[in-house]
Amino acid sequence: GSTQYDALGHVWYGDQLWNGYDAKSTIGGMEKASVLPIAERGIVGRGVLIDMARHRGKAVLDPGETFTHLDLLAAAEMQGVRIEKHDIVIIRTGWIGSFYERDQAEFYKNFIEPGLTYSPELVEWFHKMEIPNLVTDTIANEVTVDPVSGVALPLHNALMRNLGVTLTEIAQLDPLATDCADDGQWSFLYTAAPLKVVNGSGAPVNPVVIK
Repeated sequence: GSTQYDALGHVWYGDQLWNGYDAKSTIGGMEKASVLPIAERGIVGRGVLIDMARHRGKAVLDPGETFTHLDLLAAAEMQGVRIEKHDIVIIRTGWIGSFYERDQAEFYKNFIEPGLTYSPELVEWFHKMEIPNLVTDTIANEVTVDPVSGVALPLHNALMRNLGVTLTEIAQLDPLATDCADDGQWSFLYTAAPLKVVNGSGAPVNPVVIK
């Protein structure tokens, strides 16, 4: 696998994609809300790295460990940075970095990732802040199974389908986190250009950070 950018049509429920498009438009390729229009333009904005693992004094968060937008704000305050409106929010858990240090069978055993957990307040915060893109170092950008409802990946629909927040997954954030901790600069210019996959529900992407 590789770092991945999910298009707005990546998920649906109630027979609808983002923007009310019919889910049947995905048959044979994404007629609507594919990755191509975004890939043709690219992603550029102010990025902010929130190091949740460092905030909790760990190299990597535990399987199934959760956090909320309030935890993100607390970590940002500790780092001396503000999450501002329209920021690209980048969250390090240490999860993907640990993949290279563990046996693969152990890594995937009883697989459940750490990550954000659903709440109406969290979704409202994303809406209020108009966050365009969520980037993490996990495979799914959120805790694999919600610990309260038991629903798998509810934020994919709540953020992507309902709000139009695109997701970038499997980003290797450990070197960036080390650099930010060394110079104390947790915000930067973030750029990314997904591959131009026609009718694709997502594409590989290689983000670049400029300080």
